Amino acid sequence: MRKASVTRKTAETAIEVEVNLDGNGNSDCKSGVGFFDHMLDQLARHSLIDIRLRATGDLHIDDHHTVEDCGIALGRALARALGDKTGIRRYGHFRLAMDDAQVACALDLSARPFLVWNLPFPGARIGTFDTELVREFFQAFATHGGITLHVDLIHGLNSHHIAEAAFKSVARALREAVEPDPRMAGVLPSTKGAL
Repeated sequence: MRKASVTRKTAETAIEVEVNLDGNGNSDCKSGVGFFDHMLDQLARHSLIDIRLRATGDLHIDDHHTVEDCGIALGRALARALGDKTGIRRYGHFRLAMDDAQVACALDLSARPFLVWNLPFPGARIGTFDTELVREFFQAFATHGGITLHVDLIHGLNSHHIAEAAFKSVARALREAVEPDPRMAGVLPSTKGAL
């Protein structure tokens, strides 16, 4: 079973994450940030990765540190669960429609973190949630997960739909990338011999 857990504590946050790459998409996420928990539920459900997350943070200041640090911890857990990446598909892409929004994601579990982000939001907030934090989460997740991650808005009018389409499209691309490739069993998906 490809599982991992990460505990991360700083002066700003305390986070515990558990992931199971061969799960059923079960989510048990409690960050203290309601909209973000809803997005993490989407990430788990549509990637079929079980995610359990507990976070406490300095929410009296704002949500920034908590959301970013959850991205760090979740990225580290993903990288740990993948191990040396032998036998995985490595690449994933998905173009997802949700009402008015359409978001495309392409990713590579390359161990070369890079984020290309073309996802403008029409509004600064979704309820009380700062839309800038969507990018902050994915920047941290990509950096600490060793993911080359491209996320592009094709079109969209509603910030909630855009954010949710982004999390779902990344989830579906991630599902494809972490899956074992029956034609590559026991083989590292790289001509370099290392990822």
